[in-house]
Amino acid sequence: MTSASENNANSDSAKCSSDRSETVDSVDIDKRRSLSNIAKVGLTAALTAKAPYVFARNKTTLKVLGTHVTLQEELRQRAIADLGIDLVFEPRGSAAVLQKASISPASFDLYEQWSNSINVLWHSGSIQAIDTQRIKHWDEINNLTKTGRLTPKANMGAGDAPYKILNVQDDGELGTDFTGRVSYLPYVHNVDSFGYNTRVIEQGVPYETESWGWLLDERYAGKVGIVNAPTIGLFDLALAAQAKGLMRINDIGSITKPELDELFDLLIGMKKKGHFSGFWTSVPESVDFMESGRVVIESMFSPAVSALNGKNIPVSYAAPKEGYRGWHGVMCLSSATKGRQKDIAYEYMNWWLSGWPGAFIARQGYYISNPERSREELSAPEWDFWYQGKVATTDLRGTDGNISVRKGDTRAGGSYEKRMGNVAVWNTVMPTYEYSLQKWYEFISA
Repeated sequence: MTSASENNANSDSAKCSSDRSETVDSVDIDKRRSLSNIAKVGLTAALTAKAPYVFARNKTTLKVLGTHVTLQEELRQRAIADLGIDLVFEPRGSAAVLQKASISPASFDLYEQWSNSINVLWHSGSIQAIDTQRIKHWDEINNLTKTGRLTPKANMGAGDAPYKILNVQDDGELGTDFTGRVSYLPYVHNVDSFGYNTRVIEQGVPYETESWGWLLDERYAGKVGIVNAPTIGLFDLALAAQAKGLMRINDIGSITKPELDELFDLLIGMKKKGHFSGFWTSVPESVDFMESGRVVIESMFSPAVSALNGKNIPVSYAAPKEGYRGWHGVMCLSSATKGRQKDIAYEYMNWWLSGWPGAFIARQGYYISNPERSREELSAPEWDFWYQGKVATTDLRGTDGNISVRKGDTRAGGSYEKRMGNVAVWNTVMPTYEYSLQKWYEFISA
C-alpha cells in the first residue's frame, strides 16, 4: 500500500523474544572418572569444541509454504536467529500454493496464505486444528477475526469473512462458535485495491472519486494489469464491472453461474480487444509491470506500492468508493506435522505474534492481529501513519531501507479502523468455485 495514496512499505522492525527449547545430546562422563584430571580437562575441551556441531545435527528444520507476501528473507533470518531453528521458505504464486498444499500436506509444516483457501484445505484434510491454549497471545488478538468487526459500525463484507471460518465446531465443520480449536492462526491482514501511476492518471479522492471501474476504463486500454488468481482477480473485475454499470451481481460473495457467464463474456471481449496488458502472479512481477511502463493501473498488493514509491515512481493506492477487497492472512498447521516438528511450528506461530514481525510488516502497510504488542516496536511517527492514518511527521523507510513515505503524506484510506471497516468483499472460495476456475482459465487463455 502506498503513502499519500497508501505508501505501504515492505519492511520489518522490532524485537521479538521467543521461547526457545533446544535439545543437545547429553554426554555421560561418569564412566570416565578413572581418567586423570588432566584427561578430564582434555575431554571437556574436546566436547566444548564439538558442541556446536552436535547442536547443528539436531537442529529442527521447519518448512513453510506460502506466497512472497510473507515469505520474505528478512523475516526468515530473524526467525532463525530468534528461535534457533532451520527455516525453509517456499514462496509461490497463490494458486500454485493452494494446489500444492491441498494435495501434499507432507510437503510443508506450516502454510501461509489467505483465508479464502481455508475451506479448500480444511475439507481436503490437508490441515489440522490449532489449539488456542498453545497460542501465547491468543487473548490479544482483536475482534476483526473473532467477531468480524473492529467497530460496531464496520461493514462485515461479503463472502468468506474470516470470523465465519475460524472456529472448528464440535461436528468438525467451520463456524463462528469458539471451541478452543481454530482452523488457522490469525495474523497478517489488510485491504487491497488497485494502484495507479499519478504521472499518467490524475490523483483521485479516496472514497469519493477513486473507483474499481477504472480498471475497465477505455482510457487505459492496453495498460491494465490484473492479478492472476481466480479467487482474487475475479473479485477485482467483478467489482469493476459493477462500478462501471456493465452488469449487476446480486451477491458478490457468491456469484452465480449465469452471472459468471455474463461477467466473463464481457471480460473476454475486452481482452480480445487488447484491454489487458498482462496478468501477474507475484508481487515482484507486479512491480516490474508498473516500473517498466507496461501498465499504468493494476491490481496491486501493499508491498508492491511501497517498493515503487521507494523507487520514486508515484503510484497511488486507491481507496475505492465501492469498498475494498479484504484479505486475512492464515497460518495453518499441516495435518502431517507431528511431534517435535509440531512443537516448533507452535513456536513459530507464537513468534509471529510477539511484536517484531508485526512491526516489520507494518512498514509495508500490513496489519497484525494483535497490533498493540507491535506498537512498542514502531516509532511514534510510524504508528501514527500506518495505524492511525495521521500525516507523516517525518520520512519513513520501508523494509528495503528506501523512503516510501514522505513527510506530509497521509495513508490512503485513513486509519486501521476506517480501512478495515470498508470491506466490500473478502477473498472468497464461492459455492461456484469449480465453475469460476473454468471461466477464469478461459479468460486467461482467450
